[in-house]
Amino acid sequence: MLRFALALLFALPLSACFQDETVTGYGGDRLWDLTEIDGAPFTHRATLRFEEGGNVSGQAPCNRFFMRQTAPYPWLEFSPIAGTKMACPDYKAEAAYLDSLREMTLVEISGDVMILSNEAGRKMVFSAAEADG
Repeated sequence: MLRFALALLFALPLSACFQDETVTGYGGDRLWDLTEIDGAPFTHRATLRFEEGGNVSGQAPCNRFFMRQTAPYPWLEFSPIAGTKMACPDYKAEAAYLDSLREMTLVEISGDVMILSNEAGRKMVFSAAEADG
């Protein structure tokens, strides 16, 4: 019995080492709709999805994109963004979304709201998508 108790005592701290340190491990594993950038409403459709293993994907106003989350939660760092290259009239909104996303360094999730921010005071606010899919 003593051996079992000692093994359990040593195993419990190790289990914490294997927690998912990406946004998905902290309630972010859903589809997020962008609602504002730096306090201004974002009127175009743009989404973000954090997936297991650090994969991140989304839909900008024109194109789909994907990347990887490379820093542990609550910090935020992405690999270079890759995606489709379709032309559309909303390119200016797309550039604003993707350029802002590249600058974010911190993530906070509270219920159905996710806020990405950086030390310069920039902020992106997302809400959980109504129909996750």
